[in-house]
Amino acid sequence: MSYKKAVDILPHNLLSAVQQYIDGEYIYIPRKEENKLSWGANTQTRETLRARNREILSRRLAGCTVAQLAEHFLLSEKAIYKIINAEKTG
Repeated sequence: MSYKKAVDILPHNLLSAVQQYIDGEYIYIPRKEENKLSWGANTQTRETLRARNREILSRRLAGCTVAQLAEHFLLSEKAIYKIINAEKTG
């Protein structure tokens, strides 16, 4: 998300109307529902996590302990268990 100067993008009369409600403060204007993107759609984060999770399951099936996986991936053991269960059912 980037900031835009309202004076640069809004017509003067609309800017004046907005200033009646909020003057000199930050305001967040949400996206239209039809323009919303799902989490991770703009980045490779979703695919990176999928690959990591597949690797966690693969290493677990190869004999790594949950404690070893937690230490290697810097996650809690509980998180490792959740990932393993999700990968098995998914």
